[in-house]
Amino acid sequence: MISQSEKKVRNIRKQRQGIVISDKMNKTVVVYEITKVKHRYYGKSITKKKKYMVHDEKNISKNGDKVNIMEIRPVSKRKSWRLVSILKKSDG
Repeated sequence: MISQSEKKVRNIRKQRQGIVISDKMNKTVVVYEITKVKHRYYGKSITKKKKYMVHDEKNISKNGDKVNIMEIRPVSKRKSWRLVSILKKSDG
């Protein structure tokens, strides 16, 4: 039997913020996440970049939008994130 506290810990899903760099596919966008981290030894700031294939059911996000995404079960081979909200629309 799983206790309530264990159940809450298991259901937490990762969330990320990024910028849409491609919206050419149907119901899928590519989101680019940029994070700044300090080097463990030297202390210099390093930018780490990562691309995510994100499920966008209603095709509402466009290039340049800042979006919030959440981890889900795999939808396809490379797509296991979904669009939660659009934080800022692009100006174009």
